[in-house]
Amino acid sequence: MDTIASLFSFITTPVSWVIVQFHSVYGAIFGPNTGWAWGLSIVSLVILIRICLIPLFVKQIKATRGMQTLQPEMKKIQERYKNDKQRQSEEMMKLYKETGTNPLSSCLPILAQSPFFFALYHVLNGIASGKTIGVINDSLLASARQAHIFGAPLAAKFKDGASTVEALGATVTDVRVVTAIMIIMMSASQFFTQRQLMTKNVDTTVKTPFMQQQKMLMYVFPVMFAVFGINFPVGVLVYWLTTNVWTMGQQMFVIRNNPTPGSKAQAAYLERLHKHVTEHGATRGRGQKAIVKALVAKGRDRNEFERKFINGLSKAGLAAQPDGTVVKSDAAAAVATEDGAPATAAGPKRQQPKRQSKSQRQSGTAKPAGESEAAKTSLSKADEPADTPQDGTGATAAQKPAQKSGGGTRSRAQSGQRKGPQRPKSPSKK
Repeated sequence: MDTIASLFSFITTPVSWVIVQFHSVYGAIFGPNTGWAWGLSIVSLVILIRICLIPLFVKQIKATRGMQTLQPEMKKIQERYKNDKQRQSEEMMKLYKETGTNPLSSCLPILAQSPFFFALYHVLNGIASGKTIGVINDSLLASARQAHIFGAPLAAKFKDGASTVEALGATVTDVRVVTAIMIIMMSASQFFTQRQLMTKNVDTTVKTPFMQQQKMLMYVFPVMFAVFGINFPVGVLVYWLTTNVWTMGQQMFVIRNNPTPGSKAQAAYLERLHKHVTEHGATRGRGQKAIVKALVAKGRDRNEFERKFINGLSKAGLAAQPDGTVVKSDAAAAVATEDGAPATAAGPKRQQPKRQSKSQRQSGTAKPAGESEAAKTSLSKADEPADTPQDGTGATAAQKPAQKSGGGTRSRAQSGQRKGPQRPKSPSKK
């Protein structure tokens, strides 16, 4: 570790100068020789570095999502050229060039932060060894060696022996308890950061090797931090714990406000956005307008959660516009279909005709559906034929044969003959 730290010695002086400036501020509040003054100086150094790395973090998010989008195409290339590694590499580079994706972009924040980490380790190691380094002179060196964080010296390590720890004015028990707690917190924060990335911010509709790789890192990284943590001074543990907590909070903010499309985080975000928009009737802020604008531009390429959001707005009488705004729509105006394309509202519901009885269908004398009940059941005497004789029962002579023939037909049907008119028998030859 000393050899690696010496490689970044060119940045040791700037890092030590920043720590001294923060120490002068916190020393005036808590005292120059206290652990609070030196500990908060290290925490402030972390915050300053991470603020400077925010543009790289944004670039990392875009690169990571770009890699997630390319996973299906990359898998196809690997299967197509599985026996030709050179051609496989050429096709991969061609794909990266066409899409403007850089695989190393996802590692930029870690790579950019590593010089500061090793420079700080070099500074704290020099304090533990009693050597001046950078802008830290003899007086500042003596002050830093007296600083304790919860009873553990700033430059003490978990593996230090009793003589080394006693020289720094502490006990082995205090050092190991404090460093063990910090190592556990450091590993737990790393695990939680990776876990929320896997469980909430991954597209569940696409199963790729990238997901398996991230799942493996979720368990590997905490173990690595635990193994390396026993060799870190307390000051470096403060630095690394602070940067892990910052990363966790920063990632929680990104997952909540700008989730990966198709992930559980996007479903939760669109549900909150739908509730907000339906309550206020409009989008607020550039962030919400940008999300709605992107959803409208996708059209038929929307995923399940995005279609549900657009359809939910339509049911609430709202319509998303191409510029990201939301306007009220009339009750009989455009209604969003499943794929989001507007379709004109249907007219009044078509009235179904009244079902006819069997006798009406056979006689063909069915009445129109709109005719009144009185017109259906009664006939005036003026409409009846005058010359039609009637018997005592009120049935006409024309109706009686029909009734008989109908009864005869039924009797013949019951005797096993075929229904309907029968073919006349041919006369027998004499």
